Formats: sequence, C-alpha cells, structure tokens
Amino acid sequence: QVHLVESGGGLVQVGGSLRLSCAASGSIVSINAMGWYRQAPGKQRDLVATITNSGSTNYADSVKGRFTISRDNAKNTVYLQMNSLEPEDTGVYYCNADTREGYLRTRYAYWGQGTQVTVSS
Repeated sequence: QVHLVESGGGLVQVGGSLRLSCAASGSIVSINAMGWYRQAPGKQRDLVATITNSGSTNYADSVKGRFTISRDNAKNTVYLQMNSLEPEDTGVYYCNADTREGYLRTRYAYWGQGTQVTVSS
C-alpha cells in the first residue's frame, strides 16, 4: 500500500512557474515508477511526466522542455517543476505511483487526491 499526497497547486499567470510536490508513504520500496497526470474539465486524464527508480524520465510532448520531474528519495517526494505555464496547462494534477508488490511482483497503481493548477491569461 502506498499513500500519496499532492501539494503546491494554485493560481499562476501565463508564463509563470509552479512546483508540485507528491509525498509518498507506506510501502515505498515497492514503487517502481512515479508520475504526474492531469485532467482538464471535460478531458481524460493524461500523462504529464514519469520517472523511474533509476531516474529515467518521460514527458508528454506538450510539456517537454517546460516541465521537469524529479525526486528526493530522502524525503520520499516527487516534484513537478512547471515553467512557462500556459492556459492549456490548467487542470487537476494527480500523482501516481506504479508498484510491484509481493513475491510475484503484482502491479498496482496508486493515486493522490489531486491538486488544482489554474493558469490565468
């Protein structure tokens, strides 16, 4: 079991920056990768960025070059640094943890409660 708590969302102007945090607790050692997803009103939840335990990252094309995902293992926290924000970045951002649990390494997905990001024009 992994518990995720997001924070750092808020209102920011176009071109501004914001840093989201996701604190993980529980079975931390079971986490294989973590990521950020976002969901705009009337839209599906889409991948924003992921990071594996080895540090490999992946980004959606729409945020590549503007967003950076990172982690602080000592704090069990994953961050999403968002720069050059655009109105299209508005949405609820969710933290995700992908785990492999038990001897069979059964895959589970955990989600945080989400944090609202609003980019004003």
